[in-house]
Amino acid sequence: MLFLALFGLASFILFSFMYIEVKSFMRNKVDQWVLGEEQDFARRPLDEIVQRLRDRAVGESDTGRPMALFDKQGTLIAGSAIALPNAISPAGELFNFQLEGARAHTHFRGVVLSLALGDRLLIAQDIGELREFNEVLSEAMALAGAIIAILGLAGAAIVGAGAVRQIDGITRATQDIMTGDLSKRLPVRGKSGDVDRLVAVVNNMLAEIERLIQEVKGVCDNIAHDLRTPLTRLLAGLERVQRRASTLDDYRAGVDEAITETQATLRTFSALLRISEIEDGARRSGFQSVDLAAIATDAMDFYEPAADEKSISMTFAVEGSPLLKIPGEPSLLFEAIGNLLDNAIKFTPERGKVSLTILAGPGEVNIRVSDTGPGIPKGESEAVLRRFYRTEPSRHTPGNGLGLSLVAAVARLHGMNIVIEHPAVGACVALRYDAKPDLRPLPH
Repeated sequence: MLFLALFGLASFILFSFMYIEVKSFMRNKVDQWVLGEEQDFARRPLDEIVQRLRDRAVGESDTGRPMALFDKQGTLIAGSAIALPNAISPAGELFNFQLEGARAHTHFRGVVLSLALGDRLLIAQDIGELREFNEVLSEAMALAGAIIAILGLAGAAIVGAGAVRQIDGITRATQDIMTGDLSKRLPVRGKSGDVDRLVAVVNNMLAEIERLIQEVKGVCDNIAHDLRTPLTRLLAGLERVQRRASTLDDYRAGVDEAITETQATLRTFSALLRISEIEDGARRSGFQSVDLAAIATDAMDFYEPAADEKSISMTFAVEGSPLLKIPGEPSLLFEAIGNLLDNAIKFTPERGKVSLTILAGPGEVNIRVSDTGPGIPKGESEAVLRRFYRTEPSRHTPGNGLGLSLVAAVARLHGMNIVIEHPAVGACVALRYDAKPDLRPLPH
């Protein structure tokens, strides 16, 4: 209703301006003709004025522009057969008057020119068209106002009904989310509206909240499940030492086993805290331009001895621009690439192959780590990124199931996508960084 009132006011101002301008234009045309004729007659002698008026009365039947000469008593001398108006303005001033009994024209605008001996010359023009224009335009404005009101109300009803439906849908979805259904999303009508853009942002936020809550719930269950085994082994070992140990060496061996189990448990908790710290996002403020090729080279040098112990050949290649920087934190990127290499070495059998490749192009940068191990089942590509999740073939391999979770956290912090590929042999995990304004080659 407020928008309709504002639109109606703007339309009224526009129509009023048009009305005033057109009416002024038409009146000025009348005034110009009347005043022009007055000036022309003012220069003529009386006998010439009389003769001209008689000739005009004989030759012209149009009464739209009457001219008549009257004596001082108001008696018609020559010109159009009309009576002198009762109320006239002072000489030289334009005025409106109405002639009673005229057949076609009743409303006129004219001027009275005073001549010698008290004679007066009336020069006028019909303004009936101007009055008709006023009536037509007034009716048009009233009709246009009614149409605008109807269309405005109809449009407001349609737009308002759609907005109310969307708000009702948002309200219902919000209530469902508040009751615990985190899979619900706010309804979107299109992609260009302000509300739709806000809803899209809120839906992304809800998706992230759902993911975090699911991870929190899953972490509690996984901690209870995965830490129960090492704690059970620790307790069983201590009880076994208490019952059976008889020498100092037996006690020392039992304490060493307990220390090993405790260290493994502490490493698990440290990894959890590390993932939480990374996902907090606070470290993004310390980002700097880092050279991916240099970080990857350091990671290869660090894990090469572990590969040599299993006779695994490691290769490193950079395809595209080798001098490439992205914004990030070197230690976290080193940790992510190192975890990928550590997993590849851990699950690759002896005499296998592990390769690290950086594909740098104008559109994106890919950090790919591939191996010739057992690979990752296609149905578990997303599951392996969850904390403590381990595929069935890897359950007996040392580890806590947090390596890829940490890699995923580092990738999210740096705006990367983690992609798990399924080659014919082994597995391939890639960190993909889309080209952004900060992506640029290093100076030589």
